[in-house]
Amino acid sequence: MDIYNFYNKFGWKKNNKINSFDAELFEDLRKTSADYVSKCRHRINNFIPKKGVNILDFASGPIQYKEYLNYSKNFKKRHCVDFSKIAIKKKKKKIGKNGKFYCKDFLKIKFKKNYFDTIISLHTIYHVKKNKQKDVINKLIDITKKGQPIIIVYSNPNTFLSRFKKYFKKTYSKQKIYFYCHPLNWWFQFEKKAQIKFYPWRSFSSQHQKIFFPGNIIGKMMLHILFSFEKKFPNFFVRNFQYPIIVLRKK
Repeated sequence: MDIYNFYNKFGWKKNNKINSFDAELFEDLRKTSADYVSKCRHRINNFIPKKGVNILDFASGPIQYKEYLNYSKNFKKRHCVDFSKIAIKKKKKKIGKNGKFYCKDFLKIKFKKNYFDTIISLHTIYHVKKNKQKDVINKLIDITKKGQPIIIVYSNPNTFLSRFKKYFKKTYSKQKIYFYCHPLNWWFQFEKKAQIKFYPWRSFSSQHQKIFFPGNIIGKMMLHILFSFEKKFPNFFVRNFQYPIIVLRKK
């Protein structure tokens, strides 16, 4: 499905009284996974400056998780870009006068250069058409202040599990939306403009996480061990597992 139609028609609507269709389809919502998932979301805070004026939230939906809301606590203004009217409406309710909202194509918005103190973009870039992703990254670098972080959660197409993809066909959601992730070495084309570093965010997609980690105390312990391993061996988990954090700092 076209990603614009998905998120403007029902992606951000409630599938039940608590969760959106997006959360039900693409997140591990089990109680036994909650601690691990929350700690992974908090990893973004390791790279966000302790204070600033303007933070850009590039297409992270309606800020549907409490950890996402926390990212802008030390900034005066959270600028929110999203093409979903539903997402923008929900964001306005959550951050009100502390936000500025843009419901349009990011590449068509005229932002000042060297304007933002930091930028966050979670699970967004790989939903941009593959031939437009470079344009998006270049613009993000241009509008960020020198030395300040652009924090991106991306997807690694060359994981251990990708080598056994044919055995996991049934684990993917039937709800297909546009998705394309470049190999991690694709990011080095931006080295002339920005310093680039990679860190682990989460090791598995939610679908695979629900398969390999049971919804009981054993699964909870396994996720606790996984988190400590991700922290101890970051380069290994970036290269071989699902979701890296990519931090670019403008030179």
